[in-house]
Amino acid sequence: MRESSHLGATVTPFAGAGQRLAVTGPPVSGDAPDAVRARDAKPEAAFERTLLYIARAPDPLLGAYLKSRGWELAVARTAHEASRLVKPEAAYAGIVDLTGFAPREFAGLEAVLRLQQVGWIALTDDSRLADADVRRLIRHYCFDYVHVPVSHATLDYLVGHAFGMVSLCDLGASGAGAASPDEDEMVGTCEAMQQLFRTIRKVANTDATVFISGESGTGKELTALAIHERSPRRKAPFVPINCGAIPHHLLQSELFGYERGAFTGANQRKIGRVESANGGTLFLDEIGDLPMESQASLLRFLQEGKIERLGGHEQIPVDVRIISATHVDLEAAMRDGHFRADLFHRLCVLRVDEPPLRARGKDIEILAHHVLHKFKQDSARRIRGFTPDAIEAMYNYNWPGNVRELINRVRRAIVMAESKLISAEDLDLAHFTAQQTVTLAQAREAAERRAIEAALLRHRHRLTEAAADLGISRVTLYRLMGTHGLRDEKTFFGGEAENQAELPPEGRE
Repeated sequence: MRESSHLGATVTPFAGAGQRLAVTGPPVSGDAPDAVRARDAKPEAAFERTLLYIARAPDPLLGAYLKSRGWELAVARTAHEASRLVKPEAAYAGIVDLTGFAPREFAGLEAVLRLQQVGWIALTDDSRLADADVRRLIRHYCFDYVHVPVSHATLDYLVGHAFGMVSLCDLGASGAGAASPDEDEMVGTCEAMQQLFRTIRKVANTDATVFISGESGTGKELTALAIHERSPRRKAPFVPINCGAIPHHLLQSELFGYERGAFTGANQRKIGRVESANGGTLFLDEIGDLPMESQASLLRFLQEGKIERLGGHEQIPVDVRIISATHVDLEAAMRDGHFRADLFHRLCVLRVDEPPLRARGKDIEILAHHVLHKFKQDSARRIRGFTPDAIEAMYNYNWPGNVRELINRVRRAIVMAESKLISAEDLDLAHFTAQQTVTLAQAREAAERRAIEAALLRHRHRLTEAAADLGISRVTLYRLMGTHGLRDEKTFFGGEAENQAELPPEGRE
């Protein structure tokens, strides 16, 4: 008899909620355990159980059996069709028959499997399980899987268990990510993003300040929000402020507020952003643009936990967690005297590095489908996906604007596309298709650069560990970093400064 298992699968916007569960067979209807018999005895009117069944060739006999067991069946033959059937406020069980989908369709299918309100059971066979992408989809997104052919009773039992687990989740309280999987969701399956997700879970459980480093457009505010929503402060406010978007002469009053009469036009007291975040999290974006006078005030607040409104003399205690971010090289700014070193060390107790889009491999295609699904209603046409040359161009392009640029290009293409498939030309990336001649040496150089950059991100620019990961010496890694233009100052501030003597002469300060 197959015993019911406890999957510990709290559904989150992150991949990895589901776990594999070995199947030895379901309880037969005549010998059902009391719990299963009690479940079946419940009046169907008490609740609605909806089952989403995705298959290229749905089995009508299976569908009829599941309906007879009280399931409200919704059948889809494509990922796009399935996504339209899911309502954000409802819980679903799901069956996905992976045997009928081609590998090129897995990226679009993954966007549906990621829906948090669906508990998925996968149907597969030995040939499909040999595919690494299939194993990854099952491991990350499914509660269980079975080999085909499978008895209908087994599937009924498994989808009932998956539905019960998903029903335990408070879909309304899990935030926009659950109610609408396209809002404020972090999408990624590559190793760099999995490392980021693990880091977020770790730092969320502490109250120390967090510094998020990364290029513009990589999603630093989403990371800050994810940390807040997984912290003990999640029920208190999350207050973001872009330090570079507020004029310097107004930033002080915006941060700390002011009393009535503090200056001309101050007709009433105003609570600042710091005070309004009391009990929660204050996110200081583009902290590198903070003027020196505001840096001094922020440092004093971090040291004392109290603020003074402009024009006031009262010391007001405020309990907030500070998360800061910037794309500016703060180490260089400190050397140039533009950023206080003591403030940096207060802000950077814990550090999170955002990977650039060009280092995220297959995530590029997954994100493109995610954006298409989110904004497809912007077009009068029914956009179905991307042409092969569009996919190829997205992989060949360097994405200097990162995720923000990808979102903008896909949104523009949704509106401007003349057909139901978005092409490389629609993305304005026609020059990055196979029609562009690429020599073997260029292909090797590009692959080498991506491998080095990914290793540096995984090990937070610690050269010794990255070199060991790549199977080369530390000196060779440093030389290759220079060849590919990957040397920057964070190499020396990420735990490597003490080993500079090992570097070649041109790498020493």
